[in-house]
Amino acid sequence: MTRLGATITPEGIRFAAWSSSARRIWVSIFDEQDNREIDRAELQPEGEGMHALFVSGLAAGSLYGFRADGDYAPELGLWFDPDKLLTDPYAVEIDRPYAYHWRLAARRNEGADTAPLMPKTVARALPRAVPVPPPLFRPGGLIYELNVRSFTKLHPDVPDEQRGTLAALAHPAIIAHLKRLGVSAVELMPVTASIDERHLPPLGLSNAWGYNPVTFMALDPRLAPGGLAELRETVATLRQAGIGTILDLVFNHTGESDRLGPTLSLRGLDNQAYYRHQPDGRLVNDTGTGNTVACDHPVVRDMVLDTLRHFVRHAGVDGFRFDLAPVLGRVDGVFDPAAPLLEAIAGDPVLADRVLVAEPWDIGPDGYQLGNFPARFLEWNDRYRDDARRFWRGDVGAVGALATRLAGSSDVFGKAGRPASRTVNFIAAHDGMTLADIVAYERKHNAANGEQNRDGHNDNLSWNNGAEGETDNAAIGKARFEDQCALLATLFGSRGTIMLTAGDEFGRTQKGNNNAYAQDNAITWLDWTGRDQALERYVSALATLRRAVPALSDTHFLTGQSAEASGIPDVAWLTETGMPLAEADWNDPGRHRLVMLLGDAGGGRIAVIINGDRRQCVFTLPAREGFQWQPAVETQAVDLARPMPGRGVNFMIERRTGKGGARKGS
Repeated sequence: MTRLGATITPEGIRFAAWSSSARRIWVSIFDEQDNREIDRAELQPEGEGMHALFVSGLAAGSLYGFRADGDYAPELGLWFDPDKLLTDPYAVEIDRPYAYHWRLAARRNEGADTAPLMPKTVARALPRAVPVPPPLFRPGGLIYELNVRSFTKLHPDVPDEQRGTLAALAHPAIIAHLKRLGVSAVELMPVTASIDERHLPPLGLSNAWGYNPVTFMALDPRLAPGGLAELRETVATLRQAGIGTILDLVFNHTGESDRLGPTLSLRGLDNQAYYRHQPDGRLVNDTGTGNTVACDHPVVRDMVLDTLRHFVRHAGVDGFRFDLAPVLGRVDGVFDPAAPLLEAIAGDPVLADRVLVAEPWDIGPDGYQLGNFPARFLEWNDRYRDDARRFWRGDVGAVGALATRLAGSSDVFGKAGRPASRTVNFIAAHDGMTLADIVAYERKHNAANGEQNRDGHNDNLSWNNGAEGETDNAAIGKARFEDQCALLATLFGSRGTIMLTAGDEFGRTQKGNNNAYAQDNAITWLDWTGRDQALERYVSALATLRRAVPALSDTHFLTGQSAEASGIPDVAWLTETGMPLAEADWNDPGRHRLVMLLGDAGGGRIAVIINGDRRQCVFTLPAREGFQWQPAVETQAVDLARPMPGRGVNFMIERRTGKGGARKGS
């Protein structure tokens, strides 16, 4: 297919757009000084839905948009309206952010030309693609999920003009923080241009997360005022520090929403092709946002692949996280792990070594697909999140589920004899309560979102030590600190890839709001000056341990068998007395203690000691001649001869005594 979008040559610009049902398509050219339309030229049909036109005399930096005409019958999925200026689906830059206005959603002949309300596409020559080095991130590493704006908006060391932008991530203070945490890759919540949902402006709110895109390649000017070059330079600086970059991309829906939504791009060019519809013409809503992108359409499939290649070739990113990823694998509405788009992504030469992370659920039929994505994809594991929370909340019968999650969730990812886990373990993510709020709020507190607390999940598997949100009681504060430490230690002591959401390492709170997508304010902005530095030091120590002991991050499933060279089993599950957990122990609904004893091929051992009981307990570990057990985390003061004071997690490492010193790798 001929390249879509704007192709810049020394003589002018070729514009190309695709539509299977538009009768006419124009390109509107705008003055760069006052945004006034100065020319409108009709693209010519070239067959198979392609419309194109070469306009001489134009150069890089020219501003433009498309218009399309054809039948207008919304009840049949036809929305053609030449008064609607449309963003080029292949736009790589827009001149200003999107802002919702009711006229963008006006019916044909009911509203004026929307050009004054719409950003203009900037014709931009892309930098020459260069070979991209292999990703820095490897499965088993630490993914650090962050929102660019909220992460840096209040950082005291970042210059005012950089706060809230991609460039801020390259600041030495930010990089130093990431390195202290042992971050393998940052996962950037959407940085492409998005628009507010129509109900937010009347409430004085705006979308702070960015999960409402219009097109897929153009960056949001508020987050990347320097355009693609800013992303590329930030990625390169992070890479120099040993940190990869994963982009969170939204291909499942767009901000054009339902039948009452605005016409901004795909809807105006070919609504029937770009979005999935019911037989009666209504939009399919497998996303909860009003529309669902037709990822099984060949043109959409090409657009998704072109987007991924674009960010690899021209920004050098390590990989991608796919929001509501089952949509990408739906063929005629049914999820298929062998769907053409999923197979094309996994098999594309440019994407062959990139990191691929799926959020494995949507709200459509059979939308929960955890463990069912192709082998190339890592998957967000909400079973890990829920089982870890249940255990530390004190739910009965949770010890067996926790052990399965600690070991890499073979029940989910061990299908078809696969030897390694594809899990992404996490306790908290952007969507839901923060780590600190999990232990402080039993119920959500979303009144600030303007929906009478109806939005967001009701079952958070959270708890409160004392009155909800209370902060001035020392005993309550100590209990919450210890619970956060326990949750974090569980995460860092789990096999497979782990994910930490920015700020959870120092106790960020959203005051119980578990759906803070509309809070571009102090609710989501990280409080760097008020952070819990003791908790942050603990997380740094956990990260140091995890990097030093490969058995903690290994993705291979545990067998309980001995490696031939060492005679040490890769895992033993023990009671607090040091004895193997018997069937009766696993089935004991009141059991909240266990030890995961990991061995490596070199004969080293590390014990992850978990006491989920409020009562003190003395733990005994099996001894070996010539070795002794020592605390593995510097911030721990552990003496196995003394009771473990209440619930928490300790790490003990077995070291040689006498001349041998510490075993290498231990």
